[in-house]
Amino acid sequence: MVEGGRAERRRTARRVRRRRRTRRVGEVPLLVVVALCIALVLKTFLVQAFFIPSGSMEQTIRIGDRVLVDKLTPWFGSPVERGDVVVFKDPGGWLRGESARPAPDPVGVKQVKQALTFIGLLPSADEQDLIKRVIGVGGDTVKCCDAKGRVTVNGAALDEPYVNPGNAPSEIRFEVRVPAGRIFVMGDHRANSADSRYHLDEPFEGTIDEDEVVGEAVVIAWPFGHWRRLETPDTFRMVPDQARQERRGAARSEARGRRRRGGGVPFA
Repeated sequence: MVEGGRAERRRTARRVRRRRRTRRVGEVPLLVVVALCIALVLKTFLVQAFFIPSGSMEQTIRIGDRVLVDKLTPWFGSPVERGDVVVFKDPGGWLRGESARPAPDPVGVKQVKQALTFIGLLPSADEQDLIKRVIGVGGDTVKCCDAKGRVTVNGAALDEPYVNPGNAPSEIRFEVRVPAGRIFVMGDHRANSADSRYHLDEPFEGTIDEDEVVGEAVVIAWPFGHWRRLETPDTFRMVPDQARQERRGAARSEARGRRRRGGGVPFA
């Protein structure tokens, strides 16, 4: 009885182990599907990786780098800010001024890469995306250059340590009042960036609709030797808000008019 009981227990244990192994094998496809769904949701709504094919943002971001782009913030209506590095859709013809794209992949490899990119497991190499730095937002006046050759925003000169060494802040002279809901962008490699400056003769003077912004680039994720956070430079924190200045100026003008009419001074 004892031997028979032990043998039966061993057989029962083996059956349990087999069922567990079978269950694990059956769970693998489900886990793969769940992982792919999670990756797709992340790519669609939260974070997406982008491949950098051109040198327009050197030395901040180099050719071949992969950056992670925050796509969640725009969903909550957070405004684009000066100094942000943003990925945006080609407004039309901008890509012709950028460096050549990588050579096409062989048939088969291309389709696999497209599938992995679609679900977010590979960085996007979408031809319709560009990456630049926001210099001015709606209401700002962006100008180049002051007496020292610097770009100014609302009259404040920008100290731009991110500009590619050896580049001038801009070889192109311009003055643009950025319309509401739009942004003025420039690449950090000023001598190799077909940015807003090259589209001044177009409608909206080279500014981009904020709705075309895919998201803010927040991290250089690959290669590991280039890893770094992309933070807003301090120089933009010193730029005055032009719309606020104009409201204050209008309020002062109204106050002066009331004083002339004898209406007293309104409360601040």
